[in-house]
Amino acid sequence: MSEQVSTNMEATRRRLTEKQADTVDRLTAAAVEVLSREGYPGTTIRLVAAAAGVGTATAYTYFSSKEHLISEVFWRRLVAAPPVRVEGADRVAHVVAVLRQVSMLVADEPALAGAVSSALLGADPDVKHLRVCIGIEIRRRLGEALGSDEDETIAILEVLYSGALLHGGMGHLSYEEVADLLEACARRLLG
Repeated sequence: MSEQVSTNMEATRRRLTEKQADTVDRLTAAAVEVLSREGYPGTTIRLVAAAAGVGTATAYTYFSSKEHLISEVFWRRLVAAPPVRVEGADRVAHVVAVLRQVSMLVADEPALAGAVSSALLGADPDVKHLRVCIGIEIRRRLGEALGSDEDETIAILEVLYSGALLHGGMGHLSYEEVADLLEACARRLLG
């Protein structure tokens, strides 16, 4: 994925014109607003569409489910996050910085953080597609941080990351604790 997010970013279901991209941007922004007000269980595509000022049918044109919409919000946040650059740092510090950045993407928004954890576990084919895209992007960032293509090490870091974020999403750890735990694990693994 490019380092900058295009204003007409491709959604998971289709390529978008500028007008369509604006609609998707409004829907993803409205999803965050509705989540903060209604919580995950109370959030529906209908409520998000109303908050975005579009019809429910229009919202379903772009998003197959609530889980798909929320997964898209996380995906967009991930690709919008600038690459981590740690000048003069060794690979361990760089990996730690990548893990910390990714784990803190939604840390300041508890409703969104919990929703992302639930949404990304969904069986919707569009969510599955986004899980793959998210995994590829995180794998790419970890590979760059390691300075090599160490598949086994990256796989271990991915499992650590997934498990730690699941604990955060379930409320067992704060996202700051998740980031600290990931740092400790990465330092032990790579040290």
